[in-house]
Amino acid sequence: MTTTQDTSAAVAHFAGRLAFETDVSDVHAALAAGSPFTLVDVRSPACWDQGHVPGAVHLPGGKVRLRAEQTIDRERPVVVYCWGPACNGATKAALEFAKLGYQVKEMIGGFEYWVREGFAYETATGPVQPDVDPLTSPV
Repeated sequence: MTTTQDTSAAVAHFAGRLAFETDVSDVHAALAAGSPFTLVDVRSPACWDQGHVPGAVHLPGGKVRLRAEQTIDRERPVVVYCWGPACNGATKAALEFAKLGYQVKEMIGGFEYWVREGFAYETATGPVQPDVDPLTSPV
């Protein structure tokens, strides 16, 4: 592939993405370090019960506009997630948080990649420690 690329445009593009996106490994590390942010699961109650990241707050995406200000501290950065790469629920929720004036990022990969990377999660019946998917993370 041969193209002429404006590298300053590439820098702006990728810096912009990193300003508003994070990944499951970085979120896991930030949670372990006690970094001050609020992790928000924007999936349905049934999905939340099936499994969610420990320490996350449950606020279904369709309720963000109505409940965020009563539920989520505006002074803390917010990271949102939904199912996975094929789900844009976190993107929609991030947009709503941004419209409300929150500092927000989307956790790319979502809950799917949280589990695939072997990070522990909670269900309605208790904690789960999944095996690492060798296609997503070294074992």
